[in-house]
Amino acid sequence: MPRPWNKAPPLALGPPGAVGVSLLSFTALKAPSMSRRCEITGVGPLVGHNVSHSNIKTKRRFLPSLQDIALQSDSLGQTFKLKITSAALRTIDFRGGLDAVLLNSRDEVLSSRALKIKRQVKAKLAAAEQTTAA
Repeated sequence: MPRPWNKAPPLALGPPGAVGVSLLSFTALKAPSMSRRCEITGVGPLVGHNVSHSNIKTKRRFLPSLQDIALQSDSLGQTFKLKITSAALRTIDFRGGLDAVLLNSRDEVLSSRALKIKRQVKAKLAAAEQTTAA
C-alpha cells in the first residue's frame, strides 16, 4: 500500500495548470547582476590580504569607489547617468568633459552604455564637420 506522506510533491514551476514549463525559462528571466566596474575606466575590484599584527593574511576585496553621476555631454546636449569611480570623475574634470574622455579612451575599456554614447558623439561631430566643410 503506497503511503502518500512518503511521496514527494510535484515541483510546481509555473502557474497552476501550466504544462511543459521548464526551469530554464524562469532562470532566463532573472535580471543580470550589476558589476562593480567603472563605465569609463573599466576599473573593477582587486583582491588582496588583510594582514594582522601577527602577520596572518586573510583574503579581502578592494572595491572601487563607484558613484552614480549624471554627466553632461557638450556636443549632444544631453545628460547621461553613469556609474564611475571618483578618479574617473577627476579625470573627466581635468580633460575637459565627458566627450573628450570618451573620444580618447579605448573601446575595450568602455562599458556598452559608454560605447553607445561615444558612437553618438562621433556621429554628431562628423555631421557638424560635414556641415562646416560644405
